[in-house]
Parts: sequence; structure tokens; C-alpha cells
Amino acid sequence: MDSRPNIIFIMADDHASKAISCYGAGINHTPNIDRLASEGMKFNHCYVTNSICTPSRAAILTGTHNHVNGVMTLNDNINKHLPNVAKHLRTGGYKTAMVGKWHMGEGSAHEPTGFDYWSVLPGQGDYWDPEFIEPQGENIEPGYVTDIITDKCLNFIDENRDTGKPFFVMCHHKAPHRSWECDDKHKHLYADKPIRVPETFTDDYKNRAKAAKVAKMRVAEDLTYQDLGLVQPDGGSRVGARVVQESGSSQRKVPVDATRLIDKDDGTVFTFKSRGELAEFKFQRYMQRYLRVIQSVDDNVGRMLDYLDQNGLADNTIVIYTSDQGFFLGEHGWFDKRFMYEESFQMPFLIKYPAEIAKGSVCDDIICNVDFAPTWLDFAGLPMPNYMQGVSFRELLRGKTPTDWQQVAYHRYWMHNDIIHEARAHYGVRDQRYKLIYWYNEHLGVAGARPGAEDEKEWELFDCERDPLELFNAYHQPEYRQVVKDMTRMLEKKMQEIGDEPVHPLLADGSEPTVSSKL
Repeated sequence: MDSRPNIIFIMADDHASKAISCYGAGINHTPNIDRLASEGMKFNHCYVTNSICTPSRAAILTGTHNHVNGVMTLNDNINKHLPNVAKHLRTGGYKTAMVGKWHMGEGSAHEPTGFDYWSVLPGQGDYWDPEFIEPQGENIEPGYVTDIITDKCLNFIDENRDTGKPFFVMCHHKAPHRSWECDDKHKHLYADKPIRVPETFTDDYKNRAKAAKVAKMRVAEDLTYQDLGLVQPDGGSRVGARVVQESGSSQRKVPVDATRLIDKDDGTVFTFKSRGELAEFKFQRYMQRYLRVIQSVDDNVGRMLDYLDQNGLADNTIVIYTSDQGFFLGEHGWFDKRFMYEESFQMPFLIKYPAEIAKGSVCDDIICNVDFAPTWLDFAGLPMPNYMQGVSFRELLRGKTPTDWQQVAYHRYWMHNDIIHEARAHYGVRDQRYKLIYWYNEHLGVAGARPGAEDEKEWELFDCERDPLELFNAYHQPEYRQVVKDMTRMLEKKMQEIGDEPVHPLLADGSEPTVSSKL
């Protein structure tokens, strides 16, 4: 009998840490996900290397940065012949499964590999009666997607728990990705009292790079009728600006001066006397819909944990909960992700494994999504292949921080001026206190990136201790001159280490960074 631990990796889509109650924001209640924190460890500084769905998934699967695995944007697909962690685990004696949102391409060239069983959603998938792709073909499963994904995972575990081999399950939920369609039983949650509006909701984007101001992901301006569960009238631009979604469908944004809107479920009519009143309605509506779909994820995490308890598997199973990246919940007026600002950059990460992880422990060391695969291989007793760029953080889970632990997170968003949100390309590093970002604003020929604003390159530096809301760019402040030099060296060292190519003028020893433009 193989005594190595089973591994269950539960990943949501766009689940912000603030929407998990153990992180303390106080906007919702997720008792089942919280169990992983109370029975294991909570990470406060887990970061994504590229805050967008497809590239993050590729980084997790391969343990490499996106310029290495070739999945740099939403428009890229993974090469199924690339090595990945599932292949190593299966070769090393694990039974492996991938269920739910794949989103790294469809067809034989991009299908999941390294898995004994896989059943995945096409593209973003549907919340209701979703289609699944499997090796045998495609089929539609009646019901709610979060329940179905969990059912499939539990069925796989049930069929393989007595084989004498440990199992590795990637349970990838669609929720809470846009357009936030909840299970019927949660339709009225969070309607009894208003959700607290973030203090930066009306941000004017002063003292920041231009990228913050031009991005089209404002709650007050860029959400569609479908996003908010509202009736979209017939008509053209007078109804609202057209927005092309990732599915290719075209929807209309709710105008900022709308005075009358209708609930598409029950016909309730909402009227507004001012733009401010409408903006707050959109925020409340957005948050209610977002939090309701999360409630189903929490319910199903509970189902999985209960199954492990009831079948004597809990003690020898590593259970992880995370998201493919963070998400803006009205901070700076935004929804969505993509940016290196903290709400988008930080991933929730909770993990329990009774054999090694102390209950209720908290880790403030920095880890990144490329570190997940090496950590799994470490627990599986398998060698880490030399192509992986992450590092096992098993010692952190034991409550020990290695003296040489690299307290730095690197981020690069490649999809410049994307067609949906017009987010600008950038890269940067964060340590325990400071964050340096370079907005290089070039498409570089990558899929889905578009030209624009190449002459508006900018640097940002944030002191995350003094300015946790990231409202003041300190890059040009005299008292931060040495910090700028140190952080620029850290950036260049990290890029050299991982083989990424800088776009900025390199910092010569003893010199100051070249500033292309100043705020």
C-alpha cells in the first residue's frame, strides 16, 4: 500500500481573498472553505505570475512562467506535449484526474494530458446544464456546474481510493467567473443588507500610471445588462456600448445615465435619480451576484471535506483551495483582474494536511503559483525536473522559513490593450514591503495584444506598508531613490533568473533607472 499523501487541488476562477471569510474582510461567510484555514494554513502573500485565467493555469500545471510554457495570453493554447506536474505524478504512481475548467485550448493538440481521467468544460463553460468534453466525446450534463464538477471529482476518488495508489485531483470550478449565475437556492442571499462599498470605489486615479485611468473595467461604466441580471432592451448604441465577451458574444453595457432598469427574473423595476445612485446600485447588484455563486463553491468544498472525513481519507490527504488569480471587488472602482495591483495580484491559498501542517497556522512568506507543482512533487517523493522554475514551499508548511527563501514575487501581463478591458502590458516585482511596476505598453506580437500607448511608458513604486491601498506612486519621490534602485536590481535579477527579456533600459551599476515619462 502506497502511503504517500493524496492531493486534492480545488481552484476557483476569479475568487478574491476578500470574498473568503477567513481573510477577514467581513463581506460574506464561507464556513467550509474556512475549515482549511482553521484545520491547516492560510497564506497572506500568495501571488500570481500573470493575473489572467489561461496563463495562470499553464503556470500552475507546468511550474513555469508563461514565456517558457508559451501560454502568455487568453488567446494562447497549451501544447499537450509539454511536460507537466500531472505527467510526473502519474508516472510516479499516482492516479490523476482533471475536472472542470481547463481553458487552455480544445482539440487533440491542446487537450489535457497526464490524467487517467479528465472531463472539462469547453472555454468558459456554462453555469447551467453545462457541456463537458471527455476523451470519448462531448456530452451535456443537466444541473448546476459547481455541483456537477464536485460530483465527478468524488466519483473519481470513490473509484480509485482502494487501488493502493494515491490520487491527485485537479478540481477546477467555473465559479465565480463572470456572468455570475447562481444556484436557485442562493438567489436571495446577501439581499438583506447593503455590502460595504470600498473606500477607493470613487478613485480618481491621480498619482498613478495612465493605465489605471484608461482601463475599461469600472463597475459604474463597464458592466453589462447580463452581468447584472437585467433586461437588455433592443437597440444599438443608445441602449449601451457594445462589448465583445470572451465567448465571442456581443452584449451591451448599462449606460452611466440610465434612469430605469428591470430585473430579468421577476420584473422588478429600479429607478435612479443620479449617476451616483446608479453606480452604487451596480456595485450592490454585482457583489450580490458574485457572492451568491461563491456560496455554491463553499457548499461543495464542504461536500468534499465531509466525504474525506466519512471515508477515513482526511488524515492522509492534502487539500488546497485557491483561485487562478485575485479579483477586484469595487476597489479603485473596478471589477476583473489583469493588473499587478494587490487585489488582482494576490491569490487566496489555504491548505490542510494534518500530518505536517499545524491547525490555524498563518504564513506571511511570499509564494507564487509556479511554486505549486514543485511542492506537490516534493510531497509525492518525486524529483523536481530541471525545467520547473518554481520552488517547493514544504518547509513553510512546517512553520519553518529557510534562511535563503526568496521573498519576491514576479508578475508579467502580456496581453497589451486587450479588446475587452484595454489593460496595458506591464511587469514588476513585489517584496515584503515594496512593489515596482513597469508599464511598457507594447504588444510585442503576442496573441490577443494590440498596439497603442507605446509612447506612454511609465514606472510605479508603491510602499505597501505606508500605502496599502496603492494610491500614491512614490517612484519619483526623493526619499525613495535608493528603494527604486534596489527594486530595479531585484526586477532585473529575477528576469535574468527566469529567462524573461526586459523591455526597459537596464540599470547599470551605480546609475539610476531611465525614466521614459513622468507623472
